[in-house]
Amino acid sequence: MIIAPSLLAADFGRLAAETARVNRSGADWLHLDIMDGHFVPNLSFGPGVVKALRPLTRVFFDVHLMCSKPEILLEPFARAGADQINIHVELGAQVTSLLWKIRSLGRKVGLAINPPTQISAVQPYLDSIDELLVMTVNPGFGGQAFIYETLPKVEQAAAWRRERGLNFHIGVDGGVDFTTVADCAHAGADAFVSGTTLFGKRNLAAAVRKMRALAQRAAARATAAECVPAR
Repeated sequence: MIIAPSLLAADFGRLAAETARVNRSGADWLHLDIMDGHFVPNLSFGPGVVKALRPLTRVFFDVHLMCSKPEILLEPFARAGADQINIHVELGAQVTSLLWKIRSLGRKVGLAINPPTQISAVQPYLDSIDELLVMTVNPGFGGQAFIYETLPKVEQAAAWRRERGLNFHIGVDGGVDFTTVADCAHAGADAFVSGTTLFGKRNLAAAVRKMRALAQRAAARATAAECVPAR
């Protein structure tokens, strides 16, 4: 189970210290939300911030481009130290070339999907990605309430993954806390982006351990339920 604190919920006046806190916490990834004020109605930070943070930790940098023109950002973020770059399926005809470009840069490939978009939109790309990121809130702002209607997308993605023998991660992003993490894991998610719930805790390491344990228990229950023979 991958636990990924989202830097969007960190103290922006202390980003270096917050990154060091993630480094000590045992988290698997640091999730970096990049917003351009066009694709989503908010701005966050650019490749310069990622470059400044990269020497502070060896944790996996998971960059999420919520941007209308990601093609101009792929190389800058790759050079800045991104390990994985996520683009959105809502970009339509651009998706195939964007995924290819990320791979050509030697980075892991992520594909994100927003709550209103049908899960069928990602199906053509599943054999080309390392992560499917299911947005469980409408992107653009942190601290939103989890949208439970997105869980069937996670279940469908997990079913496709099993049926096709693929090994991409299924991530969830938005409103992931100590309750909803279990719901997501039970549905088939294995990567959990959480901002407010994790960064809001003084002991980040304990919060990461708790979230991972909750996810592991929920996944184990789901597996056990699948193994029970039908009567």
